[in-house]
Amino acid sequence: MKAHTIAAAACAAALTAFTGWLALDTFVLPSVYDADAGELNLSMFDEESAQSIEQSSQTETGTAKSAGSRGHRSPGRQRSESETDSDTGTADSADTAVSSAQSYQDANMRISLTTHEVAGTAVYVADVQLSSAQYLKSAFADDTYGRHITETTSEIAAAHNAILAVNGDYYGTQESGYVIRNGVVYRDSSDGSDLLCVYADGTMQIVSSDAYTAEELVAQGVWQAYCFGPALLENGEIAVSANEEVGRAMASNPRTALGMIDSLHYVFVVSDGRTDESEGLSLSELAAFMQSLGVRTAYNLDGGGSSTMYFQGEVVNNPTTNGKQIREREVSDIVYIG
Repeated sequence: MKAHTIAAAACAAALTAFTGWLALDTFVLPSVYDADAGELNLSMFDEESAQSIEQSSQTETGTAKSAGSRGHRSPGRQRSESETDSDTGTADSADTAVSSAQSYQDANMRISLTTHEVAGTAVYVADVQLSSAQYLKSAFADDTYGRHITETTSEIAAAHNAILAVNGDYYGTQESGYVIRNGVVYRDSSDGSDLLCVYADGTMQIVSSDAYTAEELVAQGVWQAYCFGPALLENGEIAVSANEEVGRAMASNPRTALGMIDSLHYVFVVSDGRTDESEGLSLSELAAFMQSLGVRTAYNLDGGGSSTMYFQGEVVNNPTTNGKQIREREVSDIVYIG
């Protein structure tokens, strides 16, 4: 009897310890799968392009500290007229880049930023034209792939010397769904959802994750794959219904979306929302707006408090966290140009 009691007590103690560990792992400790997630799979680009992007990445690494300490304006701060005028036409002789408050241009990219009002909501659009899809990249918070690892969009962007960035699909809140970043597979378990695939040839396509394995997608030239959704536009046609929504999200929300007008010609779109000035957009309103821009393929990324656009060292929209508080939410990843 005594031996039975001791065994039962040991069993109960082991079960308690395991339950405690499981709770800690699920809610506190990050499950890290790759402590160094900065790899670029350049094999899908030609040799000249690969060398170019490798040099660019080395420059990023060398300037990460200075980029991280670079000042940026607080969310929602508006540029003054004189500030905009003084910024116009400034040039960086080191890389022949020419930038202004609303634009950036160098030998490999051209970015212009505009602001629109849609359904009583401020919407920020970055029109992006690239010489190669290699300049449309992704980055993880703390350069680490895993769950519960987060930083703000601006922190991740500054660390990578990004010119333009938006929040990604917040992969770290999910246990499944393909994660393909910079041509590397980090998660290969399908959740059956539609993916936004960015190919090395500069095209975008909506693909069912049940149709291919993650490795097959990379073999087909998929450079980036994002898993959130839904698809907003396919072949120029609206792909969401008037009442379609993401999970339990409200009908009007801050939004983040990526779209393609043509190969190597993209739009990054972020809307405000949940404030007195901007209510937010429904998915169908977002899709219709992107269609009006001439977008052929468009996809919804994580929105709500995550929605953030960063351009040339500053946050340009009004990200909301905890209701109407204007502050960035920490996220798992970003999509950026750099």
